[in-house]
Amino acid sequence: MTVEATPLPVAVPTVQLSLVRPADRSDKPHLPVRGDLAHIGLAGRYFVPHYAVPMAHVVKAGTALRGAGKPEGEELRLLAQGEVFDVLDIAGGWAWGQAQSDLLVGYVDMAVLEAAA
Repeated sequence: MTVEATPLPVAVPTVQLSLVRPADRSDKPHLPVRGDLAHIGLAGRYFVPHYAVPMAHVVKAGTALRGAGKPEGEELRLLAQGEVFDVLDIAGGWAWGQAQSDLLVGYVDMAVLEAAA
């Protein structure tokens, strides 16, 4: 099954960025930012060492979206087969990113993901 992912608009900053106040993290479960990495669309709002452009992947088989990149990580919700997950980082066989359907952020086993065409 081929799923054509619709890219989400990504606003890449074109002006000089500056820090003006502490970052608001009130919507943390839906905020793709960690201490070391954030979604490129958050540049200018969150200061981290690296920003990533999301890479759309399709879930090959239903699986859990987890709060940590390990099998015993808290299960946040189930991702259905065919659902699109935007990968921002891959390490140790786990992808960190954001589900396109509800923007929930977490970790998914890379074995059940394939790059969207």
